[in-house]
Amino acid sequence: MFMNKTTHLGGDVNITCQIPDEHNAYLCKEDDNDIYNPICQNISSAEEPQKTPAESVGNEERVFTVSISNVSVRDAGVYWCGAETRDTHLTFISLTTKIQLSIIMSPVVRREGESAQIFCPYDSIYQSKSKSLCKGKCSTRDTHPLDETVREEKERLTLHEDVTASVFTGTITGLTAEDAGKYWCAVTLDRELNYLYTHLMVIIKQELSLTKYEGDDVSIQCRHHDGDQKSFCKAHEASTCVKDGDSLETIRDARFSISDEASAGVFTVNITDLRADDSGVYWCGAHIITKVNLEVKKRLGNTALSYMICFKDVFGTFLDFDKVMILAAYGG
Repeated sequence: MFMNKTTHLGGDVNITCQIPDEHNAYLCKEDDNDIYNPICQNISSAEEPQKTPAESVGNEERVFTVSISNVSVRDAGVYWCGAETRDTHLTFISLTTKIQLSIIMSPVVRREGESAQIFCPYDSIYQSKSKSLCKGKCSTRDTHPLDETVREEKERLTLHEDVTASVFTGTITGLTAEDAGKYWCAVTLDRELNYLYTHLMVIIKQELSLTKYEGDDVSIQCRHHDGDQKSFCKAHEASTCVKDGDSLETIRDARFSISDEASAGVFTVNITDLRADDSGVYWCGAHIITKVNLEVKKRLGNTALSYMICFKDVFGTFLDFDKVMILAAYGG
């Protein structure tokens, strides 16, 4: 069995193991330099496990949960759930479930044309090892220095390593929409370790400004890559939106819906029966973000409309609506 788990740097994570009843439980972490000799720790003294029915009839499995708090880069890697097995003269550990723990760092949000810095902390034991910043996925077959992995325009890319702080930084200048995406921080040993990643989000220069009236419907197109989470968020700044803004998934309003046109690289957000409080700034997209300025105006009332009719009768034409509203407000 194989499982992927992800947590934020500095966050908490639970790793759950199921083992046959009456066996001692172990949690083993692979040694990055020697994956065939994982280091195992006995966890049989953990909190009294919850019992769940086993797959085989007449047997039971115990469930152990190991909690890791304040997760650091050293905690990332591959873990195994193990159960102790005894023979006549031997005791060995059977590894049953493989868990890969990856760590996500806070996303980097920048505007098109600006520079972005992606910080990659690493375990100090890898100071002498080669480092890479890979976009999308890293693989041992595609291991290159930083200035060869991200884009071909090498003059836009620099790599700086601070050995004292155990961090290397990739700087990308002159950002374009194509630079947006998922980036992995990798350390190259006999194989490539890429358990640490972040998202680079690029706000494109072209904004979308829409003016509608209460009761209208509106459709807003957003760009996205294949596999991107579709996000439509209302917030003053995109960075705020990433942290705690209301995405489309958290907007509890039946008036908001989404339709996907994957082949065109866009998805469409539909809002029906617009209200005045829908006005505001929205951020549309996932890695490639479009700023949307939505203004929802109130419809003309009878009083303002009668003023317009009156002015048409006097002057033979309609006056500018905003001026009419000012006159109406002051009884002019």
